[in-house]
Amino acid sequence: MLTPPRTVVRRDAGLYALERALQRRGFRHVAGADEAGRGACAGPLVAAAAILPEGRRGEIDGLADSKLLTPASRERVYDEVVACALAYAVVVVPAEEVDARGLHVCNLAAMRRALASLTVRPEYVLTDGFGVDGLGVPGLAVWKGDRVAACVAAASVLAKVTRDRIMVELDAVHPGYGFAEHKGYVTAEHSAALRDRGPCPQHRFSYVNVAAVSGRDGRPPRSRRPLGASPDEPMERSAAVGGTVGVALGEQPRPPASVGEDVVMEGGVR
Repeated sequence: MLTPPRTVVRRDAGLYALERALQRRGFRHVAGADEAGRGACAGPLVAAAAILPEGRRGEIDGLADSKLLTPASRERVYDEVVACALAYAVVVVPAEEVDARGLHVCNLAAMRRALASLTVRPEYVLTDGFGVDGLGVPGLAVWKGDRVAACVAAASVLAKVTRDRIMVELDAVHPGYGFAEHKGYVTAEHSAALRDRGPCPQHRFSYVNVAAVSGRDGRPPRSRRPLGASPDEPMERSAAVGGTVGVALGEQPRPPASVGEDVVMEGGVR
């Protein structure tokens, strides 16, 4: 059996090079997946997936890793991704579920569900950092994928903007913590509010800093959430499915057919 030729994509070849290489190998619909909120100690974990059109239709001015964009630029790029994408999906995992199941389990499950929810079936999947199995299609985990692949960068913007909007809403529900400013991440202001006020139901009680001020730091992680507490759901349009909240799905008509280390693909399959 002949071994398929190797495809080498240099990280300095541009944000769209990896997807274009995959499309030349016959994978027309390349999906990217990313998350926002792993490092936060309050608020939900949000995962997103997106498929951009082939060619110039899929090129978005200013698209980049969401962490490199200003809030105003992220909002503009978010709108362009929603308008341009062949399909996109966003999944929100409440803090309570992160406590119950664990961060890494929730992260993989949320990305898997976002990818499975795409209304256009992906033929290849690129994920940021972590591989996601059980998708039924080939895929590749790319280190700093949101700076290497356009579809992953698009997913990172969808996830980040969605989560930031939720945290602004939660700031009104739970004032005094500064959620609208730090978005639930650990800052000096947030740590001071935790010490003064104690945690609210939107905090992740399985995180060491939250557990330490909750008075339950001697209990197992699944027992750290206050008895009877449940997160307030700020997005009334969402519907809970199996404990995870799906907040957005999108689809556009399909167009006609027409990086540290370099990324190497053996026969286009990983």
